[in-house]
Amino acid sequence: MFAILRNRAFRHMFAAQIIAITGTGLATVALGLIAYDLAGADAALVLGIALTIKMVSYVTIAPIAAALATQYPRRTWLVTLDVIRALVALALPFVTEIWQIYVLIFLMQASSAGFTPAFQATIPDLLPKEEDYTKALSLSRLAFDIESLLSPTLAAILLTLVAADSLFFGTAFGFVASALLVVSVALPSPKPSKRLGFYDRTTLGIRIYLKTPRLRGLLGLSAVAAAISSIVIINTVVILRAELGQSEDMVALALACFGGGSMLAAFTLPKLLELFSDRPVMLAGAAIAISAQLGVSVSSWVSGASLAAVLLGWFLSGLGYSTILTPSGRLLKRSARAEDRPAVFAAQFTLSHGCWLITYPLAGWSMSHLGMVPSLLVLTGVATLGLIYAIRAWPSHDSEVRGHSHPDLPADHPHLLAHKKEGMAGTPSNHAHEFIIDDLHQEFPPDKGQA
Repeated sequence: MFAILRNRAFRHMFAAQIIAITGTGLATVALGLIAYDLAGADAALVLGIALTIKMVSYVTIAPIAAALATQYPRRTWLVTLDVIRALVALALPFVTEIWQIYVLIFLMQASSAGFTPAFQATIPDLLPKEEDYTKALSLSRLAFDIESLLSPTLAAILLTLVAADSLFFGTAFGFVASALLVVSVALPSPKPSKRLGFYDRTTLGIRIYLKTPRLRGLLGLSAVAAAISSIVIINTVVILRAELGQSEDMVALALACFGGGSMLAAFTLPKLLELFSDRPVMLAGAAIAISAQLGVSVSSWVSGASLAAVLLGWFLSGLGYSTILTPSGRLLKRSARAEDRPAVFAAQFTLSHGCWLITYPLAGWSMSHLGMVPSLLVLTGVATLGLIYAIRAWPSHDSEVRGHSHPDLPADHPHLLAHKKEGMAGTPSNHAHEFIIDDLHQEFPPDKGQA
């Protein structure tokens, strides 16, 4: 897995990712402390609103940012957004009103909504071989998991040495370092073959996404991941502290079990995906996560909640969660041309966070009003519906090469001439090639096993 770090461009981009997400982790801790200083007992409400602002900005801004990104070189776009995020981080220690937190959080998360999909779409251009790209996806997943475990520890160590406000300067440093690493490498910036209006550029990724069967399946699996992770992120502290009467250390251990399962999946997926295709692996991951949460629900209902069941359930949930999400970049890469990838990655960013925008409040509301077991069953039910939709939307036989025809094109059209060797029996417009939604291919043809 680590052999791909010999690629200088990827090594610098990966380092930029690690530094930036570590800085963001520090900011999360510092934001909670500042919210408490300004709002006191209402700090949880302030943070809840800030989290909602984050998700709303992700859902609404990403497609717009993807449309704007096509107008600028990829490196310029990424560096500019890193600089904006650094400036916002530097401004946060000086807030004196709660509304100022909301405005700055929106600016930072809107910048992230533009940065992350463009960053993710760059990696397959740097690593065109699928086995290398798969390793990169696993490394990226591993980086997020390690950050979620280490950032709170790093913040705790720093808080023994400096004031909470100083953590934001660490965040700003992370974004500046990220920008410098991005500047240090040449990045490809594929240009669209056809100029589109702003509305068409904004909706391009969503249109490609929703017309591609494997990506509609990915949407269902994203709903599974959102429902499972919402249980863990929102309800772990309540389950461990209120239901089981455990200490804060046990809360940390439960979250570490989830992260440990996720890291195990990240390590094993590159080899697993050499043996099996994406669909059965990702569906199996969803089934594991759903079964784990269902097992915790049933055991808690029958014999009462137990620490061992929760820890095992969280570990298996993390394993399934990472198995769903890690290969998703492979599907996005396979389903769009290089120039359209930022828009498609932005569509996944928008739609997946739209799932979290639903499941986060559902997890909190159901836990508060219904209790532990009903809440787990409600979220597991949502995840099950997502899995059923994914199975139905993503055909089991998903050939990349599809036979199709263009009866509306003249025989001398450049597209038909370019694929003349892939011609099929019948009229000259019949041929087969790797099928991707674009101007000439608006609907997926039936898969008759041409691949």
